[in-house]
Amino acid sequence: MGAKITEFECATIRLDSKQYHYCSGNWTIGGIDRLDLYLKSIEWPSGPLNLDCSRISAIDTTGALFLLNLVTELRRRNSTFVCLIGLRSEYHTLLEFVEERCRVSGSPKRTPTSSGLLEKFGRKIIFHLNSCLAFLTFVGKITSALSFLMLHPKQFRWSELLSNIETAGVYALPMIAMLSFMMGVVIAYQGGQQLYIYGANIFIVELISLTMLRELAPLITAISVAGRTGSAYTAQIGTMHVTEEVDALCTIGIPPIDLLVLPKLLALTVSLPLLTVFADAISVFGGMVMAKILLSVNFSDFLERLPKVVTLTSFLLGLEKALVFAVIISLVGCYQGFQVRGGADSVGRQTTLSVVQSIFLVVAADALFSVIVGGAGL
Repeated sequence: MGAKITEFECATIRLDSKQYHYCSGNWTIGGIDRLDLYLKSIEWPSGPLNLDCSRISAIDTTGALFLLNLVTELRRRNSTFVCLIGLRSEYHTLLEFVEERCRVSGSPKRTPTSSGLLEKFGRKIIFHLNSCLAFLTFVGKITSALSFLMLHPKQFRWSELLSNIETAGVYALPMIAMLSFMMGVVIAYQGGQQLYIYGANIFIVELISLTMLRELAPLITAISVAGRTGSAYTAQIGTMHVTEEVDALCTIGIPPIDLLVLPKLLALTVSLPLLTVFADAISVFGGMVMAKILLSVNFSDFLERLPKVVTLTSFLLGLEKALVFAVIISLVGCYQGFQVRGGADSVGRQTTLSVVQSIFLVVAADALFSVIVGGAGL
């Protein structure tokens, strides 16, 4: 347990007369915590004022910065403020050093206490534009690294690629199977009830196959992977940032993008289309089961009609979507990992943001695909 700080050890300012205030105690990070509240209750005299610092027993950079800010505030309020007196030479040297560093780095800007609606909107727009610019810069770096890798394939880390394929693809199969099967069952049940009313039971094949292969299977798979794998990418890179492992990689001459981003990007572009094909098969099987139970459509009749309904274009369209979704998820996940600053709370915040942005961009890309494909008549 740490030693308890007594009142004498804490930084204090006491009024001795109308002209003098005595600064005493430890002006350090451990003894200055309550001083700010105390200063707000002091009624400073309107006449000449001196701060006697001869009773300060210890001071560090935190206390020096606090003292400099206090002097600046007193000079702003009282033009007749005289000076600091009785400060030890070594403390005076520390104050000069802190003042010089503040002058070089610039004084921190005060955040306005209130702002108009238009100003808040403008700040939000600028923030998001800067974020988009930073993301595009990140994509440019990855493109450059990928181009260099294509010219020098021997430098690629194949073990990292295979490990990421196993993590992002093989380990995700049970979750994808369960979600795809249930989605096929739900679509068949909801649509089959309406088809049964009109006696169009056989058209359940078109409903399930086209809906799942063109739209829902790639989308559900991508959303699941974004929540599972994309968040893992952000958490891994973010944790490495917190523990300074990324800085260590730069120090020993290993580009972080080559080791942490490219294997994940390529692994997901391989895994997600394969997971989508797997989801297509499982979701169609779930629809077949429900069609058999609800509409008495045999498996043989279902499979006989399936090739007539599903064209190669519809099948490839789902794979193209999966490829685009994989690039989006991996880029967003890795980018947010590199944006982690501070500690564990930042890792959690960026991981959440990674999942939200990935899902939003995946849905937006799917909508854009629908518009383009619909306009092309495919």
